[in-house]
Amino acid sequence: MKRALHFGAGNIGRGFIGKIISEAGYEVIFADVNGQVIDQLNIDKEYEVEVVGENSKTDIVKNVSGIMSNDPEKVKEAGLRVSLITTAVGPNVLKIISGSFADVIKARKEKGLEEVLNIIACENMVKGTTFLKENIYEKLNESEKEYADKYIGFPDSAVDRIVPPVNAEGKKPTYVVVEEFYEWIVDRNLIKGDLELEGMIKTDNLMAYIERKLFTLNTGHAITAYIGKYKKYKTIDESIKDADIRNIVKGAMGESGEVLIKRYSFDREEHFKYIDKIIKRFENIYLKDDVERVGRQPLRKLGKNERLIKPLLGTLEYNTSNENLVTGIAYALKFDGSDEESVKLSSMMKEKGLAETLKEVTENSIGEDITARVESIYNKL
Repeated sequence: MKRALHFGAGNIGRGFIGKIISEAGYEVIFADVNGQVIDQLNIDKEYEVEVVGENSKTDIVKNVSGIMSNDPEKVKEAGLRVSLITTAVGPNVLKIISGSFADVIKARKEKGLEEVLNIIACENMVKGTTFLKENIYEKLNESEKEYADKYIGFPDSAVDRIVPPVNAEGKKPTYVVVEEFYEWIVDRNLIKGDLELEGMIKTDNLMAYIERKLFTLNTGHAITAYIGKYKKYKTIDESIKDADIRNIVKGAMGESGEVLIKRYSFDREEHFKYIDKIIKRFENIYLKDDVERVGRQPLRKLGKNERLIKPLLGTLEYNTSNENLVTGIAYALKFDGSDEESVKLSSMMKEKGLAETLKEVTENSIGEDITARVESIYNKL
């Protein structure tokens, strides 16, 4: 049986990537710092995934085990036995764990292994694997880099599945709830060897799909959360039922869609069907996706290459409308979440004001005219 090592045994790791890899015939070794989850995986060798939506079902994911990700010897030993390593740890953690990947590559080189290994970061970020690779290579010498260039593939990917945290009273800590829809798209040009895995879509134009997901699902999800939180809704499905929120969200996705159509020649009718599908996913009453969770890390989400600013910059590039995107940014600046970034954003707004805060977090990418429009909307809230 083929083996894979997956970093991140959280809900996304278990409910999305680990599930797909297991169902494709791999033994999956999860690496995480959550000892309770790792212990349960090693006891049961399986876990329960509840898939919710129009065709709800319960799946049992089998052939799994776990190791502590902060045990370097265990990680290296596992890394010697696998042909695929994936992550679902969050963009901010990739740099932290890059040393573990470097250690695996060094160990494989010392052992003289010539089997191909593919490493794929499955994160909500553009070119996450490339970012991980850069951090790994900083920790390798020249001969180790040469070995990695020959035997290690670093394909970038785009991932899409809503996996909310759940209060699973009476369930094991490995239990997870996911929506029916999922999409895992990988850059075939960066794969080493022959990686055939059911549930993974390989493409020659990954950036088109990365931006389609970022500009549609992520843009719409964030704006729904920011306006929903402002209007004191608890969940995404409650928020999207509000006609005003729905109109702004759908309008923003339409504006970002015009950018995608011009940039990548997406079929207009098909793309707007895709937008409708995303809205339908937001309406899924079974997910109970908390607006606080979706809105967290607003500083990152207001970055120039992220879900709010990047599509906005596209509208400036193609001279298309952007009123709803600008509105979404104004609500993002109002977000009063409890996570570290939200607290920092609130502090920045009080100390520096909107214009300086927006200039800093967007790396001065949007210009004074857009900033003035954002501020006008913000001041009316």
